[in-house]
Amino acid sequence: MASRRIFLRSAVWALTALSLCLLAAGQDSPAASSSSSASKHVKKSAASADSSSSFDSGTVTNGVYHNKTLALSFRIPPGWVLRTDDMNAPQQKGEEQKEPQAQPSAAPASSAGARVLLAAFSRPPEARAEDVNASILIAAESAASYPGLKEAAQYFFPLTEVAKAQGFTPDEDPYEIAIGTKTLVRGDFHKDVGTRVMRQSTLAMLSHGYAISITVIGGTDDEVEDLVDGLTFSSR
Repeated sequence: MASRRIFLRSAVWALTALSLCLLAAGQDSPAASSSSSASKHVKKSAASADSSSSFDSGTVTNGVYHNKTLALSFRIPPGWVLRTDDMNAPQQKGEEQKEPQAQPSAAPASSAGARVLLAAFSRPPEARAEDVNASILIAAESAASYPGLKEAAQYFFPLTEVAKAQGFTPDEDPYEIAIGTKTLVRGDFHKDVGTRVMRQSTLAMLSHGYAISITVIGGTDDEVEDLVDGLTFSSR
């Protein structure tokens, strides 16, 4: 029981990042910067990352997110907007002011080594519409925040709690999935939102001392699968 409490306490930042993703995917969200400068924002985030760390924050070039450390690429659908800086900004502000940890529904919690690597949406989060705002979220947390974490399947304990806390129901137990040179653990969820059904798939892996979660949200199973198909890994 004590181990479970440690996992859930450490998972607050992951819950926050996912809840913000869900909030932007289907509800109101504070206004954000224009999509025309999105690619520049991601590059700026990478450049401003902790210089003492060799972990790459990644860049977006020609509609594809690349991360050298993870040997990962993710194809972003044309016309989507990036909000990576916006997702990280509240966390950075909280750290600078040394404020108490924020509640999950407010802003990203301060957590050592935790950051959003990519946040992309099919339309600006502040733009309301009837359909589900499809989205992609890639987040990284220091594995040291999870005592005893040895494999990605363990990381799915708190990730499943995250999804349930947001009203999602698991479709089945997490399972392994091979994508290119990597084997990840995947969990699929759904949530009724009025007359719509929001579908979420989260893939997790451990790499370079980090727990990595890759979450996609869509309005149909086909839309989710199309997004997952945009994820590739190289053999370096």
